[in-house]
Amino acid sequence: MLRILATAVVAGAVLVVASLAAAAPAAATGEAAAGQALYLARCGGCHSLDANRIGPAHRGVVGRRVASVPGYAYSPALKRLGGVWTPARLDQWLQGPQAVAPGARMFLTVGDPAVRRDIIAYLAANPATP
Repeated sequence: MLRILATAVVAGAVLVVASLAAAAPAAATGEAAAGQALYLARCGGCHSLDANRIGPAHRGVVGRRVASVPGYAYSPALKRLGGVWTPARLDQWLQGPQAVAPGARMFLTVGDPAVRRDIIAYLAANPATP
């Protein structure tokens, strides 16, 4: 009887771990649908996907070279930054733009990692148009 109970406990634990492992990738990458509302609320005052506003247009930002949107006047800090906007780099940027590029014009930070993941998922779901 004790052996059957121990086997059941181990099997249950394996199922819990497997369920958590299956859910982890979704949590790590964020939810684009939730990210849309967050993007509009947090970023939409200065940015849009398709038009330069106070900040540059964001369509296709994931995988795009930093400071490369045509027609946008970037700060010297962003021009010096170089590289490509990856999800990891966008996450760092949203945590503290001034820490990434001191002198940048953006000061807004997004402290909640889940909110950042969802916003980045939304941006990744909106690639550059051909």
